[in-house]
Amino acid sequence: MNGLRGMIMAMALCVAAPLLAQTAPPTPAAPAPAAAPPAVSLEQAYKKEYAYLQAQKRELSARVAQTRDALERDRGALQNQINALESRLLAAKSQAEALSDELARGGEQAQAAADNRELVNVTIDQARATLAGFGDETLKQAEFATLDASQQLARVFTLAARTVRDFSRLRSETGTFYRADGTQVQGSIIRWGNIAAYGVSAEASGALVPAGGGQLRLWDAPGQSGSDSARALAKNTKPSPLAVYLFENINTAVSEPEAKTIAGEIGKGGFIGYIILALGALGLALVALRTLFLKNAGAAVAPIIDSVLRPLAEQRIEDAIAATKRHKGSAARVVTAALRNLDRDREHLEDIIAESILHESAHLNRFGSFIMVIAAVAPLLGLLGTVTGMIQTFDIITEFGTSDPKLLSGGIATALVTTELGLIVAIPMLLLGNLMGGWAERIKDDMEQAALRVVNAQQEAQFSAATKAA
Repeated sequence: MNGLRGMIMAMALCVAAPLLAQTAPPTPAAPAPAAAPPAVSLEQAYKKEYAYLQAQKRELSARVAQTRDALERDRGALQNQINALESRLLAAKSQAEALSDELARGGEQAQAAADNRELVNVTIDQARATLAGFGDETLKQAEFATLDASQQLARVFTLAARTVRDFSRLRSETGTFYRADGTQVQGSIIRWGNIAAYGVSAEASGALVPAGGGQLRLWDAPGQSGSDSARALAKNTKPSPLAVYLFENINTAVSEPEAKTIAGEIGKGGFIGYIILALGALGLALVALRTLFLKNAGAAVAPIIDSVLRPLAEQRIEDAIAATKRHKGSAARVVTAALRNLDRDREHLEDIIAESILHESAHLNRFGSFIMVIAAVAPLLGLLGTVTGMIQTFDIITEFGTSDPKLLSGGIATALVTTELGLIVAIPMLLLGNLMGGWAERIKDDMEQAALRVVNAQQEAQFSAATKAA
């Protein structure tokens, strides 16, 4: 308010200044009679200007109020439009979501319909192939293709039920089949569903197996001919027991079981299997040789001692040496060495005996280490064969897959047979090697015992002779 008043005062002064200037006396040129000046009131000018400004203010206030009202009306109208647009947007979103859900349901229904159609087609294809295996070609006819899906399924189930009914009982028909030697014979073929068959003829009878190409032949495995069962079924009687060979597909030939032989099983091990067998044969030869060496070296110690005790008691050393030479073996050689050095002191004599035993140990331990090496290497070679066989198996799986087990049998056989051969060689070699090692140690103990017995006997004889001399 103070600022407004100051402004009004300034404007009043600006208005009153010209009026004052007009009323100011001119410069007197000459004396003239003075006229009375008009009366001017500053307060009136101020009031006029103030009233003018008040009018302007009211006018401006009215225009501001009108503008504010117009703005409020426009804002309300715009807000209403915004609200309406938001409502329409929400409605459009809801409608879009509903349409999207409906579209998704439609897609799911379409996918389900496609899956069902695909399932129907697969079922029909499987039924067509299965029934064709039974000789029924109905599903391959053109008339079947003109039916809709429901009619096709009804036809499939009808044919399947009829086939199950027909093949759930024995059927006899005249036909030809082959004997085990390949001779074709004419006779009656008794079919048990589509999983077993029997042939009856004047020449031969028995259970039949697929021979390939839809043909049948007699099963000639030992104890599996089924001749009695075939003739009993031909007479509509129930055999007990029933000899039967079940097969899955009549078009796939059944091979005879392979007779297992030792050579055949060993051959499955391949090159590594033969190496293991060669090591086993070499190990057995070394075991035989070492057994022979130990048997010759381990002659009985008691006869040697008995043959030298009497000459030693009589101080006849040369006779004792001659007596030990009549015996063979390591013990005899060690005793001879002891007898030849009886004149030495006890400590030196024991060293000579120990040296003789060490000299004989090289002969007693011959081939022992090599036998133990074979016992250790054989299972490792078996493990190598196992790894080789598994590598072959995985190579076959990579190339051909796992659909044919026969392709995988070669690598698996190599993997298992080589391990088996390695253990077969290693276990006996380890056992025999340890047994012969213990045998050699017992022979060394006997040699040492015999030598010490001779030394003690000599010392006793000398002591007795000295006692008698005293």
